[in-house]
Amino acid sequence: MQYKLLSSPLQGFTDYNFRNAHQKFFGGIDTYYAPYIRFNKKMVIKGSYQRDLNPDVNTSLELIPQVMTADADEFIYTIKYIESLGYKELNWNLGCPYPMVTNSGMGSGLICNPEKIDHILDRAHSETNVTISMKMRLGYENSNEILDAFSVLDKYPLKNIAIHARLGKQLYKGGVDLEGFQKCVDVAKHTLYYNGDITTVAQFKKMQEQFPSIQHFMIGRGLITDPFLPSMIKNNTMEYPENRWSIFEEFHDTIYQQYNEFLSGPTPIKMKMLGFWEFFSKSTSNPQKAYKAIKKASNPVKYKQAVDLIIHTEKKINSL
Repeated sequence: MQYKLLSSPLQGFTDYNFRNAHQKFFGGIDTYYAPYIRFNKKMVIKGSYQRDLNPDVNTSLELIPQVMTADADEFIYTIKYIESLGYKELNWNLGCPYPMVTNSGMGSGLICNPEKIDHILDRAHSETNVTISMKMRLGYENSNEILDAFSVLDKYPLKNIAIHARLGKQLYKGGVDLEGFQKCVDVAKHTLYYNGDITTVAQFKKMQEQFPSIQHFMIGRGLITDPFLPSMIKNNTMEYPENRWSIFEEFHDTIYQQYNEFLSGPTPIKMKMLGFWEFFSKSTSNPQKAYKAIKKASNPVKYKQAVDLIIHTEKKINSL
């Protein structure tokens, strides 16, 4: 069975700079999802979203825009915007677990409201021709929420439903609920995508064996932690390339340079890269030490020295 790997979007991380660099240096992802568009009381697409979805900076990969809203007018407005850019599909985020989102009745906080989901999907399908797909969790409070929502979702020709096999209230804590996901597989009429804790080749194989009918697997945090993961899955290998850290170094320097050109001043670039190193450090031989070194770097020169030392150390270990 031919499977596909998809990049699950992470706000603040998987923008066009990261996506293009990942595609260039690592590959293995068939489709990338853009971080969600969200409105702030005004019917305006922010400049950062416009830059991220600009077709001119997304030429080498397949990209699907995403929206997070609980408002039908915002949903329709987003559809018209992405269509004007040439996109044919919009993904609706009903998966975000963060309280500031769910307390507003959006993200995974909307799964328990089938009536509102129905209203928005009804308007979208009656007023537009765009293809709609879903990104969901099993629920916010319990895994029956998604099963209750299926009766509404079944009314519409959705392209797929990607399910992160956790509850919203878990955030990213605790294990994935594979029994809950299996219940979805048993009753869903739409194509399901699996998402959650694919962080190693072995974990991917485990999910593939457990859910033989699933052909699409989403990788979220695992993609940033180990950018090699998708290509290693595709090549069915647990062996990294010999020049692993040289490739990573080029990738790192590429995104650093791009963010540094765009962000003004040393503090924003430091905070941006510190966020990435929360993930990157986990792939090093001493995650705590690597992250601490980046955190201590008080200016761009010291940051570069810290990165050089981490990569030099890993190359040395790799050559033993």
